[in-house]
Amino acid sequence: MKTAYIFPGQGAQFVGMGQDLYNLNEQTKALFEQANEILGFRITDIMFNGTDEDLKQTKVTQPAIFLHSVILAKALGDTFQPSMVAGHSLGEFSALVAAGALSFEDGLRLVSQRANAMQKACELQPSTMAAILGLEDEVVERVCTQVEDVVVAANYNCPGQLVISGSIEGVDKACVLLTEAGAKRALKLNVGGAFHSPLMEPAKVELQTAIEATEIKAPSCPIYQNVDAKPYTTPAQIKANLIAQLTGPVRWTQTVQNMLADGAEAFVEVGPGNVLQGLVKKVDRQAQTSSAVVV
Repeated sequence: MKTAYIFPGQGAQFVGMGQDLYNLNEQTKALFEQANEILGFRITDIMFNGTDEDLKQTKVTQPAIFLHSVILAKALGDTFQPSMVAGHSLGEFSALVAAGALSFEDGLRLVSQRANAMQKACELQPSTMAAILGLEDEVVERVCTQVEDVVVAANYNCPGQLVISGSIEGVDKACVLLTEAGAKRALKLNVGGAFHSPLMEPAKVELQTAIEATEIKAPSCPIYQNVDAKPYTTPAQIKANLIAQLTGPVRWTQTVQNMLADGAEAFVEVGPGNVLQGLVKKVDRQAQTSSAVVV
């Protein structure tokens, strides 16, 4: 049976995440402690005992979700046998480490640099995102092009759910126009900035140097990458797509459709929460989904 392992992005965090993995065995504990050293602060204290506010800081959230996902994948041992992998935004880095393309240390360093670069880009210009429900993708894309301020389709999450991203003015104007065009809801999100939009260009420039300097090997199976939802195994292409990811859209709907077309029979979510399983079901109600569990 072909199994697709999928890795969540920002928003899946919760206080207490990873505590069970830390206590699982000496190997998992050592990985968390190594992460504390690499990051230069005890992220485990925030993950296990912090507040929601502490955990919501981008510089904490992204490494925390990465650690939960990657260490869980490692804890699965020989039962982790992916036919294909994919990750939602940040989750793409978790997927690459789990599939052996990136080392644990390099993956964590890149995720930390990514988080800090995105935080800085957010502070340069006030910006936001909004979820648009109940409209065709093409309608959302067309309306975004009609707004003079920066606003683009950013996250293609599932049919009828597309997140737009851009300047506060651009998103506000687009929400009005999209509601008029028949959207069931245009819901502004509680995020720090315009992820996966042109406003992330400063972060992309900063991260590009780091990604180019990092060794990426061929993964053990194809990784379906966010920018075009296609499978890749060539390190040079994987790097180029990772760099493009910050300003490009997350084509999750298309990723799930392509995995299904390529024979995926089961989807296993590796990391906190079950958001991705819900999105898979919205693409194909018959799809088999589950959460990764250490037996």
